[in-house]
Amino acid sequence: MAKKTVNTRKKKRKSKKRESKQRVANRRLLLKIFAALVITFLIYLLYCFITLPDIEKAVSRTRQPSTTILAENGNEIQTFGSVYSEIIYDKDLPPYVVDAIISTEDRRFYSHFGFDTVSFTRAMLANLFAGRYAQGGSTITQQVAKNLFLTSQKNIKRKVQELLLAFWLEYKFSKDQILALYLNRVYLGAGTYGIEAASQKYFQKSSRDLNLHEAAIIAGMLKAPSRYNPIASKERALDRAKVVLQNMVDNNAITEAEKEKALKMRIGPEKYYRAADGKYFADWVYTEVNDYAGERENDIYVLTTLDQEIQETATKVLQEALAKNKNKNVTQGAIIVMDMRGGIKAMVGGADYNKSQFNRATQALRQPGSAFKPFIYLTALENGYTRDDLIMDGPLSINGWKPENIDKKYHGMVSLNDALKNSYNLAAITLSEQVGRRNVIKTAYRLGLTTEIQNSPSLALGAFEVKVLEMAAAYTSIANGGFVVWPHAILEIYTKDGYQLYQRESDYNTRIINDKAAHDITKMLSKVIDGGTGKKAKLPVFAAGKTGTTQDYRDAWFAGFTNEYVCVVWLGNDNNSPMKGITGGGLPAEIWQKIMKKTL
Repeated sequence: MAKKTVNTRKKKRKSKKRESKQRVANRRLLLKIFAALVITFLIYLLYCFITLPDIEKAVSRTRQPSTTILAENGNEIQTFGSVYSEIIYDKDLPPYVVDAIISTEDRRFYSHFGFDTVSFTRAMLANLFAGRYAQGGSTITQQVAKNLFLTSQKNIKRKVQELLLAFWLEYKFSKDQILALYLNRVYLGAGTYGIEAASQKYFQKSSRDLNLHEAAIIAGMLKAPSRYNPIASKERALDRAKVVLQNMVDNNAITEAEKEKALKMRIGPEKYYRAADGKYFADWVYTEVNDYAGERENDIYVLTTLDQEIQETATKVLQEALAKNKNKNVTQGAIIVMDMRGGIKAMVGGADYNKSQFNRATQALRQPGSAFKPFIYLTALENGYTRDDLIMDGPLSINGWKPENIDKKYHGMVSLNDALKNSYNLAAITLSEQVGRRNVIKTAYRLGLTTEIQNSPSLALGAFEVKVLEMAAAYTSIANGGFVVWPHAILEIYTKDGYQLYQRESDYNTRIINDKAAHDITKMLSKVIDGGTGKKAKLPVFAAGKTGTTQDYRDAWFAGFTNEYVCVVWLGNDNNSPMKGITGGGLPAEIWQKIMKKTL
């Protein structure tokens, strides 16, 4: 019995020794794992440090210069590129501007060392409970580090490098200097960087003059600049400003009474795109700026020929017409208004820029139909024909092709005047064959068309494709008495400091149509409106023009002019599907008349 007890004790001692050795081994293993983790972390930290971007290059990096497109009256149409403004320091601003930003973005900015453990912990807990990224915990210093040196990509490496750079910034600069970097480099929506550029953009005033309500709006944008800026949504911007003002109350920066007073303060005149719906035009101008100003480092302003009132009228009239005629399957349109020198006063490239940026006025190729016929009659007039000369409007058969008039009738011998006035197809084809198709094509090219024109009998009916802008230029050469026209939009380019980079010079008066022919074709086109196919375009003053309708109503045109302006209207569908009974003498003529009445 005693022997058993001794053996049992020996076994227990051995078991305890084994357990003790196991615990030691486990501790050693844990220490090794911990050491490995620490070493791995330190190696990763070293890797993040080694792969930091070149700080000097990042601080001095360049940006895309901004290009601001202006209407003829100086109002802004659109700005491309990044808009920065003069350097602003916190001491230049009303105290509540900085208070609004600090209270919303980083309440402990002046006390932390670049990293706020309280905000970070709160954000992590909020994200954990939300099950998604719902709240950020970055300090202003971290945001400066990201904006200056890093990308916005969200990953562990970027966050570690952001933290390292934040510590470096806190060591290298004072709090006021860090805040100045933030105020002048932070993105604030609509292409603006820095509080001064944002203040000028949204309120047309310096940030030095912001009231408390405006300051709260700008501070509110910092959370999501593209969502909370007043151009994107004034309602969201104002709702977000209420949150900022409450943050200021909670941070003892203002009182409850001051918050209520701020909410009643008037917001400065927000600077929206004043030449409404000029974005098709602005895009087109922007593609041409480098040809005039070359590569550049400075922000520039581009003064253009655009007439704000005509542009807004043209856009409104087209959109209303399309909305009222949805049942006729007409979904798209394009309009060009041009002065007698080729300056573009309005350009509408489609029904809705936000839905489609494709510019149907400058990029689309569409068949002109009978809107091409003036080029045939002009060719005849230049080759000795007169307006009263007779032409046969009768049955035709050309290599098996048997065209018809739209009314399915034959009108016999008719004058050139009446043939164009009533848009007789058979007379136009007969005349085209008599004067020679090659000569007609040469006339069209001389007036500004550039697309390929097939040398076939159907060219008389406009059975080929053209651009709306080129048709406008061609009609302008007729309207101005026969002189060459170069469509243009840029009048002047200058820097923010007023240094002129380009100024348009007057075009040479190069005649491309003889005087008598230009006069006669204008007379003939006026008859089209006075009592012909274009009578719905009639104005109380002189007007001339031509209708155009293609097969199956796929395209409908009205191209015409007064003594001051040329306007070309096209309607159709992007998929080339037929419209329901839309002719050039109908809806396009009505749109043309409404626009031209406004120019009077």
